Amino acid sequence: MAETRTEALHRNAEGLDIQAPEAILASLADAQVEAAKVVRHAIPSIATAAEIIARSLKGGGKLAYAAAGSSGLMALADALELPGTFGIRRDRIAILIAGGDEAFRTLAGGPEDDSEEAAAAVAGAGIGKGDCLIAISASGSTPYAVQALTDAHNRGAATIGIANNRDTALLQRADTAILLETPPEVIAGSTRMGAGTAQKIALNMLSTLAAVHLGHIHDGYMVNLKADNIKLRDRAARIVAAISGRSRDDAARLLEQSGGAVKTAVLLAAGADTADTAEKLLESAGQRLRPALSALGHDPEKWNPLFGKDHARTKK
Repeated sequence: MAETRTEALHRNAEGLDIQAPEAILASLADAQVEAAKVVRHAIPSIATAAEIIARSLKGGGKLAYAAAGSSGLMALADALELPGTFGIRRDRIAILIAGGDEAFRTLAGGPEDDSEEAAAAVAGAGIGKGDCLIAISASGSTPYAVQALTDAHNRGAATIGIANNRDTALLQRADTAILLETPPEVIAGSTRMGAGTAQKIALNMLSTLAAVHLGHIHDGYMVNLKADNIKLRDRAARIVAAISGRSRDDAARLLEQSGGAVKTAVLLAAGADTADTAEKLLESAGQRLRPALSALGHDPEKWNPLFGKDHARTKK
């Protein structure tokens, strides 16, 4: 088997074990930065993939992540954040990780070779037409990830492959291929480091841009968050206050009227007579706050109800 970049020795690795601790840490930090930079080269394919994800979710489909080992942990970190951050329903997200629940305790290596487990996981999650599956593998050849992607494609789902080596099975079989060609690891083959960092950045970018397409972000605020703890309830009030120009007390009151929905509360501040009216406006605007504000007769670039009329908001 030919050596891949993720298995090759880093140019600064020779004599690593006899260097001073500060020098070792400097090499590790520099390698992380170097790995992060390669994500910029993948922006066009990430943009395409984000549109596919948004289309699937908007159409009522599921978003599935499939991976093994440290790539599975990157997938897990991104997937678990989506309901709280962007209000995406948990039943619309599937996490397929080699080894199943046991992987969260042991992360054994053997299950990543189990193609049958991958096929069963895809079938068990009901992945099919209208859904989207992201498969992640640093090597690009992990049997679990490749099989999950292949089965999802055969069942009619859109597929996205993320790998850190070019010309690999995962990228060749994916409908949309995202190559993150990270340099060799300082510790050869330890893809939880640079490769994992690049994967996490790419996954964060993917899900965030998909959320933008779905109308879950407005002016950099997460306007579809699920406020299910003290911190997030406070954040929701601050978001409503910042967008509407109302006081924090007014924002909290509007959130009570809206059942905790940030976008609905903002529209109530903008003049919607009831929460039901605000929700209908959002539905007709594709859940996007900006056009919903326009439908109420406001210029969403200038609107600030503190002044009783459209007025340029102060930019910090």
